[in-house]
Amino acid sequence: MLTWDSTYEIVLTLMEHHPEIDVESIGTQQLYKLITALPNFGDDPLLVNDGILNDILREWYEEINTL
Repeated sequence: MLTWDSTYEIVLTLMEHHPEIDVESIGTQQLYKLITALPNFGDDPLLVNDGILNDILREWYEEINTL
């Protein structure tokens, strides 16, 4: 089960489920919707903040740019 603390696992799951997403043009609100819609996401959606979402975006950007 994915939680907000599972930053790297969330990124890998997003890459698998949404390879078409341009990470540089996605906002935190869209990212929030993508994460909470993941089939194995099980955390409380109200526990997130912009810092967590920005960390996930940064991790996602770094992951796709190291391939």
